[in-house]
Amino acid sequence: MQIYPAIDLKDGQVVRLAQGDFDQATVYGTDPGAVADTFSQKGAQWLHVVDLDGAKSGIVSNLAAIERIVGHFPGKVQLGGGIRSVDTASLYLERGVERLVLGTGALTDPAFLEAMLARFPGRFYVGLDIRNNRIAVSGWLTETEGDPLATMRTMAEKGVAGFVYTDILKDGMLSGPNLPVYHDLVRSLPVPVIASGGIGRIEDLKSLQEAGVAGAIIGRALYTGAVDLVQAMALSGGGNRKEKAC
Repeated sequence: MQIYPAIDLKDGQVVRLAQGDFDQATVYGTDPGAVADTFSQKGAQWLHVVDLDGAKSGIVSNLAAIERIVGHFPGKVQLGGGIRSVDTASLYLERGVERLVLGTGALTDPAFLEAMLARFPGRFYVGLDIRNNRIAVSGWLTETEGDPLATMRTMAEKGVAGFVYTDILKDGMLSGPNLPVYHDLVRSLPVPVIASGGIGRIEDLKSLQEAGVAGAIIGRALYTGAVDLVQAMALSGGGNRKEKAC
């Protein structure tokens, strides 16, 4: 199981939201590059970076911070937030981002998803942010119709390489991940699933590993010290599991 320390960017700073609420943002660092360097020193091989401003507006909003992270981190960077055009995707890949996580654009614009599948096969996952079994888009501000699992199955059939599944009501709460959901997703989907939301202790990672997810994103628990990254990396075996590398 791959471990993904999370760096969420808002106004160029490293923050964490509680349950996706932009009004409940806690600042954990003003230098994203320094945060990335700290995670690298503790053994991280991947980072999960989110442009929160971009997710809300659909506009590239933290490019300088993202470039600083990529420049400081010797491993691979997975990036999401506001990627709603092929040009934006190209911009980030050219800057050294290894994998993109598409959200609103892939879920609401079939033509965009088809264009990404044609041009960047294997270079992106789709992120589904779920609140009460409904898919949320545009920075978690709007909910859409449709069954999340059915949506993921359809996308996997079309060629989407994997998914990041975030339980919004668990995100930032340190209350434990939604394990029944992840067991169901792993059984039902032919592609890797990365779990996000709720990890608050090392035992949560053990449970996710047993569920069979390909990766786990850890945010607030790392910043508060509830989870030690060195211990998490040791538990995961350094991340050498079934998830495909780009």
